[in-house]
Amino acid sequence: MTHPPFRFGPALLFCPADRPDRYAKALDRADAVILDLEDAVADDAKAAARAAIVGTPLDPERVIVRVNAASSPHFAADLAALAETPYTTVMLAKCEGTADLVDLVEVEVIALCETARGVLTSAEVAAIPNVSALMWGAEDLVASLGGSSSRHADGRYRDVATHARSQVLLAAGAHGIAAIDAVHLELDDSPGLRAEAEDAAALGFAATACVHPGQVHIVRAAYRPDAESLEWARAVIAAAAGEPGVFAFRGGMVDAPVLRQAEALVRRAGS
Repeated sequence: MTHPPFRFGPALLFCPADRPDRYAKALDRADAVILDLEDAVADDAKAAARAAIVGTPLDPERVIVRVNAASSPHFAADLAALAETPYTTVMLAKCEGTADLVDLVEVEVIALCETARGVLTSAEVAAIPNVSALMWGAEDLVASLGGSSSRHADGRYRDVATHARSQVLLAAGAHGIAAIDAVHLELDDSPGLRAEAEDAAALGFAATACVHPGQVHIVRAAYRPDAESLEWARAVIAAAAGEPGVFAFRGGMVDAPVLRQAEALVRRAGS
């Protein structure tokens, strides 16, 4: 099964769709912009937000439009507006199963698995051919469970959020598509964002979503391998060319999984 290649990342920046004055700046700052018709826009501003998306052209190769959930009364109008634009990548909010994608077969879909049902059906959603990525979200997930906080007082995710993050990543990986890590809402917590983005990159997430332009450079730096790791990766790949199988390299054993990890580091470096 062939899925659309994920061409965005590593730093994706949300921008309220009812603020067209911010569109170009957001796109200039990030690797891609997510024009948000859902949580960032009040109900009475959604019509104006849709009109702004139609009337404010951007590079379609670097734009994702987050539409309201398939169960929302705004969903049909979102899709009608989208049809008037050159944008072909949709982030579906609160995706809760394959039935939610019935009206999205003509576009590339990033499914946002941010409810209990959405996390549990993430593998089935990832199998749909026009789905290029899965993203998870902690706050809506906890709200769907009747909870009130996704994190401990020290900033660590609670266990259910960590489980959901892992499940969505595994579902994406099992079907050969990308996974996007959730936003970090504490804008003053740069060390926390850096640690989470570094962890995301190490685990295989393709990108991390941002809610403020000031987070973009932190995410980009976190996904960029350090010089020592990159040198090792290039060296071990070069050494493997002359080895028929498992071999020793700089005091460690290298096999196929280690080589794939080295190749991932080189890809993250963009070389």
